[in-house]
Order: sequence, then C-alpha cells, then structure tokens
Amino acid sequence: MRIIGLAGWSGSGKTTLLTRIIPCLTARGNRVSTLKHAHHNFDVDRPGKDSFEHRSAGATEVLVISANRWALMHELRGAPEPPLPALLGKLSQVDLVLVEGFKRESFPKLEIHRAANGKPLLHPLDRWIVAIASDTPLPDATVPVIDLNEIDAIADLLLAKAIPVEQVQEHADAV
Repeated sequence: MRIIGLAGWSGSGKTTLLTRIIPCLTARGNRVSTLKHAHHNFDVDRPGKDSFEHRSAGATEVLVISANRWALMHELRGAPEPPLPALLGKLSQVDLVLVEGFKRESFPKLEIHRAANGKPLLHPLDRWIVAIASDTPLPDATVPVIDLNEIDAIADLLLAKAIPVEQVQEHADAV
C-alpha cells in the first residue's frame, strides 16, 4: 500500500482533481482509497437516524452496515486527532491512498495551484512537494509542473512518486 497527497490552498481544486484522477487510476487496475482531513465540524450522519441517536447518547463508536456498504463513526469526545500513521492503519489494503489535506505532514505531495486563487505556492517551503499541477506556467518552480488538465500525466506522477505507507511512520518517528 502506497501513499501520496494532494496539497493546496482552499479553492485550488484538490477535490475536483481527485474526482477526475480516481477513475483514471482505477481504470488502470489500481485499488484506491482516499483520506480527507476536514478543518471544521462535519457529520456523516443526520438527526433522526438510529446511528445518530446512538452517538448522541454517548457511544464512542457506531458501525452501520447494509448490503451495499458499512461505515464506522468514531467520536473523539475531546481526545486529540489521531496522527496520520494511525489513520492509515485503519484503512483496508489497497494499492494507493490519496490524501487530501495533512499538508504539514511528511510524505510526498502534489501541490494543486490555481493562479486565480491569488495564494502563494506551498513549494519550495514544503520539501515534500514532488510536483505541481497548475493552470498556469511556473517557470521558477524547482519541481516538475504539470497542467491541471493532463489527468493521465498526473496519474503517472502520483503512481511514480507514492511511497509505502510504512515510510510515513518512519518519517514521523524521525521528526
């Protein structure tokens, strides 16, 4: 199982690119999972559902299953967010894990950059950025720059630059 991230400012198009790149990667025979960091309160459940009521009553975990899918919700209840390596350990084995967010973590990332955002590049301040997908040329970049619309080229790069998930823990231990 290997990992690579997509990093960029809000509004840069990380989620849009993921929804375009996942079908390309799976069409090539790769099993892909995603891990998304949300910076705000989010919920995958809604009031009135039994699972929501179980969590509201104080359950630490609620596992919901049907013939089509299962979901495990875990309430932190004030505990700190688990580190990235611990979260990766909760995933089933796949070929590639694409991470959206966790931009300060130590693992390879593709920076997503849109000129209209008006935000500075994360590169070169983040040494883990291995390339940039951009809607504009970046002649001063010291890593490869790929056009945001070149999905096959981006897929090639993600597969080439991903590292084994075990190395994420090694990098975390070294810091």
